[in-house]
Amino acid sequence: MKINFYLFKSTIVGALGGLLFGFDTAVIAGTTHQLTEVFHLSPFALGVTVSIALFGTVIGAMSAGAVGQKIGSRETLRIMAVLYVISAIGCAFAWNWAALVAFRFIGGLGIGGSSVLGPVYIAELAPAKWRGRLVGLFQINIVIGILLAYASNYLIARLDLGVLQWRWQLGIAAAPALLFLIMLFGIPRSSRWLVTQNRIDEARQVLQLMGSPDSEAELREIVDSIHLERSEKTEPLFQFKYRLPIFLAISIGMFNQLSGINAILYYMNDIFRAGGFSAVSGDLQAVLVGAMNLVATLLAMTVIDKLGRKTLLLVGSVGTTICLAGVASIFFMNQHQNYLVWLLVAYIFFFAISQGAVIWVYISEVFPTRVRSKGQSLGSSSHWIMNALISLTFPVLAKHSSGTPFVFFAAMMALQFFVVLFVYPETKGHTLEEMQHRLGIE
Repeated sequence: MKINFYLFKSTIVGALGGLLFGFDTAVIAGTTHQLTEVFHLSPFALGVTVSIALFGTVIGAMSAGAVGQKIGSRETLRIMAVLYVISAIGCAFAWNWAALVAFRFIGGLGIGGSSVLGPVYIAELAPAKWRGRLVGLFQINIVIGILLAYASNYLIARLDLGVLQWRWQLGIAAAPALLFLIMLFGIPRSSRWLVTQNRIDEARQVLQLMGSPDSEAELREIVDSIHLERSEKTEPLFQFKYRLPIFLAISIGMFNQLSGINAILYYMNDIFRAGGFSAVSGDLQAVLVGAMNLVATLLAMTVIDKLGRKTLLLVGSVGTTICLAGVASIFFMNQHQNYLVWLLVAYIFFFAISQGAVIWVYISEVFPTRVRSKGQSLGSSSHWIMNALISLTFPVLAKHSSGTPFVFFAAMMALQFFVVLFVYPETKGHTLEEMQHRLGIE
């Protein structure tokens, strides 16, 4: 089976939510210094400005699934697109700090919702043969969005817009958000959601539109799987027999952020400024880091099934520990600042080929089908909550010494190495049923 035009278009539109996700989370990096000066922000207030979007993301991620089940992923993604547009325009015209924080929170709701429903929409439309690669486009688009945010910050900074610079840097996100909203009116509802609403004929038409080689057989599979899900919906997640998968989901979500990845992405320009780089130079270095993030993510997708999840996590733990310790030593010794950008580029490489590529795949593999969606939600929540807390506290920790947060992140990655080595099972090459047996879940 080949990917036809309608499947390709629907996947691209669903994945565009990932690009906005990446762009909106990373674009703040270019504005932190100017926002601090314009609104006279303390380190804690700056942390609130950055992390408020992430608290919105937690709420958006936790509530989007229920809304998506009720009105469908496509319709809910349209709501998320509207939130993106409101947030971008609102940030651009924010009349005071409170307004800026409020509009960033609204953007966070959009990020959280699209992070859940973008992959769900693609997975529900894609045939089994292509599902992994098509859903993977969402993750690639997140990384592309981060790179575009850094590039946008750099180009706008070169326009010499003065006090208006931060408004343009935050407001430019309205353009792709509007494109996303418009394109969402040119794609179909998911066949799976239509079946949940007993709209069987419409579901059959969508399957045919997507190029299904046997739409009737696929439709029967969807109907059967939904009946099975409904019969197993009452299974609670928090049981003693699920203790290991629960630990794995929470710990991998927390370690993903205890690596410092998003604190570094969000405060990239401040980190380079602390290392003695100029504002424009810092913007350019951020583009280099974003480019490595993209390259390493693409590489990870080609090796994750060959090398295995546990192997990648172990390699990433060692690499990120060394790089973070190097960054900390530069700040503490106040010398060799020219190595800062290369250590951060290397750090991004080791993160992207390990935690960045493994987290969502791994969480989905360690839970049995009857509680998988609840387990995925648990891991995602631990990831976003830890992200918000670290982004909130990073400026406060870095106030007295820029090296202090990096010592903490390096220690956490050293701890992760031993936790993964002694506790995490390898999931590569095992069916989901085999994993249940290996984890003692029957």
